[in-house]
Amino acid sequence: MSGIERKTVIVTGGAQGIGKAICLSFAGEGANVVVADMNGEEGQRTADEIKKIGTGGHFCKVDVSRSEESEGLAEEAERTFSPVHILVNNAGVTRDSLLLRMSESDWDLVINVNLKGTFNCTRAVLKQMARQRYGRIVNITSVVGMRGNAGQANYSASKAGIIGFTKSVAKEVASRGITVNAIAPGFIDTPMTQALSEKAREDLFRLIPGGQAGAPQDVANAVLFFASNEASYITGQVLNVDGGWAM
Repeated sequence: MSGIERKTVIVTGGAQGIGKAICLSFAGEGANVVVADMNGEEGQRTADEIKKIGTGGHFCKVDVSRSEESEGLAEEAERTFSPVHILVNNAGVTRDSLLLRMSESDWDLVINVNLKGTFNCTRAVLKQMARQRYGRIVNITSVVGMRGNAGQANYSASKAGIIGFTKSVAKEVASRGITVNAIAPGFIDTPMTQALSEKAREDLFRLIPGGQAGAPQDVANAVLFFASNEASYITGQVLNVDGGWAM
């Protein structure tokens, strides 16, 4: 994809799963990638894999729910490579439970990491992007942010919030050459979804026209498009990567 080579990219939740696929895809396009995650061992391993590809890889341990750590992430990325050109807000957690049984702490954790974390990291990089009058922000939401899902009131609310956040910020920063878009994955084959029972997986597959899960690379490909010059006139949009699940 044009416009990605030598750019500085931050991917939150980049240590494994979808985040790792995104990191390695950017590295394959010649970008310098900051892997931001709480998992130090996996995060460093991903950064090392990036270096083997031949571009800059750097791991930063960060809790995106904390504003001071998110600010520090943006500053570390600039010190290590250059001002941030591309931010992918991918970090997320789940704490599933029916609402009557959901604890306040599980509600707060999911909202703080998924939604507040997206706010924290976006705000942290915007000054750098505004100064250079260029930026690409890609937020990872979910189809359940549009459809809802029983047992995921906290997760669905956080992902719906990201959609509203994406559209609002896109309007605020468009005049500075910054685009803000979102990707809504459906059922993607990751360690988290592999933990589901066989029956739960089969029930989900029946809802997907293609009858199968997507791969992390499917999401990474969409992220690369939004980050590229080819998408320079696209902002405030939500792209479903779900095999038709949310049609």
